[in-house]
Amino acid sequence: MRKSKRFTALALVAGLAVALSACGSDKKTAATTTVPASGSTTPTGSTPSGGKCTAGTVKADPIPDLKADGKGKSVGLLFDVTGRGDKSFNDGAAAGLDKAKKDFGITGVESTPTASDGSDRADRLKQVADGASNLIVAVGFLWDAGVAGGAVAYPNKHFAIIDDVPANNNGTPNDATDDKPFDNVRAMTFAEEQGSFLVGVAAACASKSGKIGFIGGVQIPLIQKFEAGFRAGVKYINPSASVDVKYITQPPDFTGFNDPTKGKATGAAMYASGIDVVYAAAGGSGKGLFEAAKDAGKPGDVWAIGVDSDQYLTVDATEQPYILTSMLKRVDVATYEAIAAELNGQFKGEHITYDLKAAGVGYSGSNSAINAYAGTIEQAKADIISGKIVVPTDPTKV
Repeated sequence: MRKSKRFTALALVAGLAVALSACGSDKKTAATTTVPASGSTTPTGSTPSGGKCTAGTVKADPIPDLKADGKGKSVGLLFDVTGRGDKSFNDGAAAGLDKAKKDFGITGVESTPTASDGSDRADRLKQVADGASNLIVAVGFLWDAGVAGGAVAYPNKHFAIIDDVPANNNGTPNDATDDKPFDNVRAMTFAEEQGSFLVGVAAACASKSGKIGFIGGVQIPLIQKFEAGFRAGVKYINPSASVDVKYITQPPDFTGFNDPTKGKATGAAMYASGIDVVYAAAGGSGKGLFEAAKDAGKPGDVWAIGVDSDQYLTVDATEQPYILTSMLKRVDVATYEAIAAELNGQFKGEHITYDLKAAGVGYSGSNSAINAYAGTIEQAKADIISGKIVVPTDPTKV
């Protein structure tokens, strides 16, 4: 078994040590805070504010402007099953490719899924790898086996993959040592728990009822990182708050990432139960949550929190007032930087983790309502970056 349990399901089938003045307390914090330990009611080194949070300004982290000459060169982009237009994960990768096309002059070769079950992956990868693109970016952990096979079949091509570290096991069974990337594969993962912690802080600050919800697309370790960070952020601000957790599907059924109807039904049931803030880490299914929020009440009485990209910018105008913020998973940055590395001759087989320090995760500020709590959230962000806060990745430890 690999070091990352995130891959277990895939083998079966083929992303607050707040200065307490910001939270209305005079007590001092401890130097380092693990938030929170299993079974704890109050995170070590903190005094809960019960939602009394301070205003501020969201500090945005744009895609960096890099230099490279890509004229006459092409880059392939293999979308996941939801494809471009999912207003979430895949659109983040597309944004990175689009910026690279504009900045570097490359040609983008996009591969759109034709089979909802992913059975077309091998053919799609072969089609792009047989073409002119020397770098091929695969979006999502479900490309694990495909990229591993492609790295062997096309040793002169370079691959980059989001959310996965394909195992270079040289033909031997997978084991705990297999997280070493191939020489021609750039593996890019994210500290989703850190970004989710920040929107958990936002949820606890904004909630009037102290009843908060989390919707996961599929119950796998990757999505449980979102859950763990979110619950930790909520509990840091208000340890007495409840966080109701629902997963749309269980592996090996991955349709929970692309089922807005079930996303809406799950969100509607949460709002009907008295929950007033819901965070969905569910890919395309999150669209349904925004519809449910609009149906449930007035903006400010109920809130939804988006994921991966700034979903406030991608929904209908009538839904925007309900999206408090989004947890930003900077797939756009990872894609763009991988392309720049390729063009500048700096590409190598490696595993890169995009965390808050690397501006790889964060939260959005498009809805000005988030500014009411941004002072507290920004302090949490600074404390995570400095190491004062250690955010859990396992929901059983929250």
